[in-house]
Amino acid sequence: MSERFTGHLFGIRHHGPGCARSLLHALEALQPDCLLVEGPPEGEAMLALLDDAALQPPVALLVYDPDDPQQAIFYPFAEFSPEWNALRFARSRRIPTRFIDLPVAHKLALARAIADDPSNDDPLDPSPEVVDGVTDTRQSADLADDPLDWLGRAAGYSDGEAWWNHLVEERADGLDLFAAIGEAMSALRADAPCRQRADRQRREQLREAYMRKCLRQAEKEGYTRIAVVCGAWHVPALTAMPSAKADHALLKGLPKGKVTATWVPWSYHHLSFASGYGAGVTSPGWYAHLWQCPPERRAIGWLARAAQLLRNEGLDCSSAHLIEGVRLAETLASLREIPQPGLDELGEALRSVVCMGDEAPMRLIEQQLSIGDRLGQTPESAPAVPLQRDLQHWQKSLRLPPETVQKLLDLDLRQATDLDRSHLLHRLSLLGIAWGKHQRQGRNAKGSFHELWQLQWDPALAIEVINASRWGNTVAEAACAKVVDRAGTSAALPELAELMQQVLFADLQPAIPAVTRALENLAAVVSDVGQLLTTIPPLANVSRYGNVRQTDVGMVDHLLDCLLPRAAIGLAGACSAVDDEAASALREAISATHQALRLLARPALREPWWAALHGVARFGSGHGLLCGLAARLLLDEQQADIEQTGRRMSQALSTANDPALAAAWLEGFLDRSGLVLLHDQPLWAMVDHWLSSLTEAHFVRILPLLRRSFAAFSPPERRQLGERAQHLVRSTPTASPVDWHIARAEKAIPLLRQLLGLPAPEGEEKR
Repeated sequence: MSERFTGHLFGIRHHGPGCARSLLHALEALQPDCLLVEGPPEGEAMLALLDDAALQPPVALLVYDPDDPQQAIFYPFAEFSPEWNALRFARSRRIPTRFIDLPVAHKLALARAIADDPSNDDPLDPSPEVVDGVTDTRQSADLADDPLDWLGRAAGYSDGEAWWNHLVEERADGLDLFAAIGEAMSALRADAPCRQRADRQRREQLREAYMRKCLRQAEKEGYTRIAVVCGAWHVPALTAMPSAKADHALLKGLPKGKVTATWVPWSYHHLSFASGYGAGVTSPGWYAHLWQCPPERRAIGWLARAAQLLRNEGLDCSSAHLIEGVRLAETLASLREIPQPGLDELGEALRSVVCMGDEAPMRLIEQQLSIGDRLGQTPESAPAVPLQRDLQHWQKSLRLPPETVQKLLDLDLRQATDLDRSHLLHRLSLLGIAWGKHQRQGRNAKGSFHELWQLQWDPALAIEVINASRWGNTVAEAACAKVVDRAGTSAALPELAELMQQVLFADLQPAIPAVTRALENLAAVVSDVGQLLTTIPPLANVSRYGNVRQTDVGMVDHLLDCLLPRAAIGLAGACSAVDDEAASALREAISATHQALRLLARPALREPWWAALHGVARFGSGHGLLCGLAARLLLDEQQADIEQTGRRMSQALSTANDPALAAAWLEGFLDRSGLVLLHDQPLWAMVDHWLSSLTEAHFVRILPLLRRSFAAFSPPERRQLGERAQHLVRSTPTASPVDWHIARAEKAIPLLRQLLGLPAPEGEEKR
């Protein structure tokens, strides 16, 4: 025996201004005494903050497991969301409001149970789905995911989004909307196939059973004008209900976990399909325009905003463009039999009239207007972990507001504020909160007083902040605790050296002793020269630029004094008996270490390094690539003169040697730069002689190696080398010299003397 709900059901589709307006009109007419909204019951305590003016959408209800914050679900709201407007309608009239979706405590526990069940053959993602609206049920490409998509395609539209926009969001003139939606969903659920996987089908059954349980509870409490706002797909399941006993049996024994709820800022980008969250909104910026702008000014208002955007970017857009654009959009709407131009018509008008078919400005309009970059705000009274409070304090004091648009921040470390900003961004990076990305290339990226950061706040970073809160209550305290933990578990010297650099850049003085101790302990037992070499560059960088950041680098200097001599002693042995792959890795490590030592004004460290390079430079002592590199580095540092280097090259490029070995030596010596050949004639001649003496078979054999070496040169270097080689070829005589006639040459001497104004010898005038 079935039951039938006697309240009022409002089936909606995600976020939409037209649907929201129709819902508000219906609620005004109904004047309900109880409002039930499909959403997390754990978030009901957060509804009181709707009265706070500081809660500015877009925002999201975040419900997460406090013991494992990565297990979380977002429920976003925008100012044009039907649920948001229904909640505010109820709060303004003090109407009791409840969330009636399956509790997140059950959802997360069910997801963990399915993920831990080895007998589960369905490829279910073990992480819970990220719900981007309290009505979003899309989890796979089947009927229940987006039932309106089926109706839209049947009506001749490309998808359900376009169909819904034209019929609902861009019209908003029908109060019978919800009855039609309920009828359509009943027909779909009765006649159309549903291909949900078993696990997800069960999840939907549990959700609908819990909704019906909440409806019965509201009726039992005596409410008579109950309004229910839910996803369109669930309307038939809440209209003709099974027995309460069946639902109770279905919900009995569900696993349950511990969860916490709060409000977090959200963005229009994360409401869009492009964000990857699947919120069900193609163009939230356009929806916001529909919500804010009167229907009669929709087209001209949108084109005016597009014109302002293009003008700010230096692109031409006149009033005549706008007039013609509006006319074209209205004409297209008439041809398509729709009452007013929609986003498609306005986009085509902009593309044709303003952008002249160029897609680049259209992409700008799509990102800045159609999607938008608005970021919501939450009140200080919203629940938050202490770490989040501390981060918000630093964002305000350092004038670094979180923004969803990418922003390039150039920090001058000589300024106190910029230095504090650098410390904050480095500390957040250590905590895994990727608000800023350190740019190591570009203008001033390698300067001692500058840092470049690319900032972009992602609302989903709220999860990372909560997750990092287990390390401490402040950013500095949490970063120190995490660094100490990493130092105790790391087993690689390069990783510890990089960690030391990050610690000093973040100005985490309490963590320096722990990292230094871990470095010293590991360095005492590590004999791998490659690891030692990879450790030196970051430490040298800290030692060189630490004073700019006002940090104490004494411990780093002590580590360099210990590590570099050990690396120098073992360098010659490490370069012998290695294959090409290992030699290539050592080449990078040697070059980086050499460059790092050049930055340090410490001769005591350079002397053992140069001695080690002399040992490697002896031909036959190791791989040819490394021998050539060592010879080149010594020549650049003037630790080997041109004669000594010429002898080494002559020995390496001798025709008695294997051509492949000689080519490897030459590749290492050139070191991806041809300047030494361009500016040193003896070395050029030596290489030229070696190439000319090769047999055809040997030349063909080493040609790929030489091509690889010369391909690493910059285009100007390759061009100059080619011109020099071509000049030598052209200057080579091609015929035998003619006989020299002295008597005929002497006849021109008097004329030359006269032209040059030189006096003639005594005997010549008489002749």
